[in-house]
Amino acid sequence: MIPWPAPALPHLPGVAPTVRVFDSQRSEIVATAPAGPARLYVCGITPYDATHLGHAATYIAFDLLNRIWRDAGHEVRYVQNVTDVDDPLLQRAAERGVDWRELAQDQTALFKSDMTALGVLPPDVYHGAVDGIPLVVDAVERLLELGAAYRVVGSTDEPDGDVYFDVRSDPRFGSVSALDDSTMTVVFAERGGDPERPGKKHPLDCLLWRRERPGEPSWDGGSLGRGRPGWHIECTTIALAHLGMGLDVQGGGADLVFPHHEMGAAEAHVLTGQHPYAQAYVHAGLVSLDGDKMSKSRGNLVFVSRLLAQGVDPVAIRLAVLAHHYRCNWEWTVEGLAAAQTRLARWRAALAREDGPDAPPVLAAIRGALAEDLDAPTALAAVDAWADTQLAAGGDRPDAPGLVARALDALLGVRL
Repeated sequence: MIPWPAPALPHLPGVAPTVRVFDSQRSEIVATAPAGPARLYVCGITPYDATHLGHAATYIAFDLLNRIWRDAGHEVRYVQNVTDVDDPLLQRAAERGVDWRELAQDQTALFKSDMTALGVLPPDVYHGAVDGIPLVVDAVERLLELGAAYRVVGSTDEPDGDVYFDVRSDPRFGSVSALDDSTMTVVFAERGGDPERPGKKHPLDCLLWRRERPGEPSWDGGSLGRGRPGWHIECTTIALAHLGMGLDVQGGGADLVFPHHEMGAAEAHVLTGQHPYAQAYVHAGLVSLDGDKMSKSRGNLVFVSRLLAQGVDPVAIRLAVLAHHYRCNWEWTVEGLAAAQTRLARWRAALAREDGPDAPPVLAAIRGALAEDLDAPTALAAVDAWADTQLAAGGDRPDAPGLVARALDALLGVRL
């Protein structure tokens, strides 16, 4: 797949310090230490309801990581998938009476348009699940050879040959989320798993290959028979193909810690015989509306495209997101958007002047905040302080507004 256009990043003097992030697996802030290109994999959308503010918050969070890594002198290799075939997509297409491929294409195009408007840097590799089916087939056949996967006998309602991953084949299974089996089983059922599927060796074993059903899309699976991939193995195979083991950050929303990232790590460990799958697992908090997490199942979604259609400045949307630390759960409100619009107006007024207060301390403050676990609110506060001084008393540095504007653009993705 072709990603969205990449904006040019302004040059800034100096470099950022070592970038530190919160690793969900270790429950602590750790230093990133890329040996070569910084390798980032962020799980992408299932394209049937794009792009809501929960999506936006996640991709803006990892956009900050991409930017501060680059500012620290690292080349970045960023990979993102699109789950362009999956049960929810097929169900939504059926509800709307449209072809699932048309729905996926339309929603993926909308997502790319929204990311462009929000100033999110595109991935280097933007990989659809359908395009990755040959990778999945090879991986599942390998797992069967290793004895880490098995076929399930069908029933009157299900065909023979669905292939499942044996989670007990990886002795490290459970280490990413640190959940016990009973909790994992409950969460697994809530997030697309099938713990009660007859014929499985263990309730937590996850689907690798779904055999063809009447009326469902399917592809040649070689020895697996016609069918389509399970969810977790899709990301595992794409990440391994383009980034390899030991990638620097596996990213996504907090609801992906289990089962998605747990399963993906286990599959990768068994496929390669190596560990760790990722040096750090970094997760963005969840966005709610009216007291409930934004979700497609609840339908309580605020869409970026609708805000843009209403004339909301995309920079204000981005600032409304950046006002919250990426790891926090928070609520989207009209008041929060209004505060972002007010901040944007003040910043523009401050930057419109020909000179201003000294800017290098502002650049250092933004860098320091982002390098310490992507602390955007602290970075915004530093710019607020500079803008307050500028609007109240001004300054005599003719290069100051330009440097602050370039720092906002390069590091925070706020192009004024």
